[in-house]
Amino acid sequence: MGRSEIGWDATVLTLYPEMFPGPLAASLAGRALADGLWGCRAVNIRDYATDKHRSVDDTPAGGGPGMVLRADVVAAALDANRDETPVLALTPRGRPLTQARVRDLAAGPGVTLLCGRFEGFDERLFASRDVEEVSIGDYVLSGGEMAALVVLDACVRLLPGVMGAAQSGDDESFESGLLEHPHYTRPFLWEGFEIPEVLRSGDHARIAAWRLARSWEDTRLRRPDLCQRHPGAADHPPSGARQKKKEE
Repeated sequence: MGRSEIGWDATVLTLYPEMFPGPLAASLAGRALADGLWGCRAVNIRDYATDKHRSVDDTPAGGGPGMVLRADVVAAALDANRDETPVLALTPRGRPLTQARVRDLAAGPGVTLLCGRFEGFDERLFASRDVEEVSIGDYVLSGGEMAALVVLDACVRLLPGVMGAAQSGDDESFESGLLEHPHYTRPFLWEGFEIPEVLRSGDHARIAAWRLARSWEDTRLRRPDLCQRHPGAADHPPSGARQKKKEE
């Protein structure tokens, strides 16, 4: 796909350009792509190799298994396709991707993504170019392409006109620094489990309070690290601590 009509564009530098837009050609992202709300251009890094074998990698300096992507070839591909968008290299050595960073990217002109393969990039690429190293989690993939798709999906859904309702993403996990509250829908009774009474009460204040309390409770249980970093943690102690304080 080419350039977008509104100016949010993704350039993906990869050894496998056929992987893009991939699943992003379906559902809301695919509709937005077809409507020109964003653009996706895949560039084959191998096109910038200079030898007859179109080599993009070589053995690690100092020995060891695997191969390393050459800085000269990757830099040539980046320099030939660089624009005003930030450049992110997808690598497990990068900083964790956050929803705040995704929002920043979605608010800008687009993004350029470098997809690693083999043992990764020659470190001199990062010393010589303004490239942000980003990780999508504490695990290892076969290459950066799947991670690039994750970054693009996270950004594209925030672009104006992509999601059906303008506020549909406001209460989702990580938007407020907490995990999202649980959701329920019909039937009211299913295999002996009922929808919580408060959600059927019609009392919007009670519902909002219940959802906030569940967000805090679930975040404490599942992601205590998020609670520790949240500026409102002191105002929302664990339920057991609140009960103990009342008893005292």
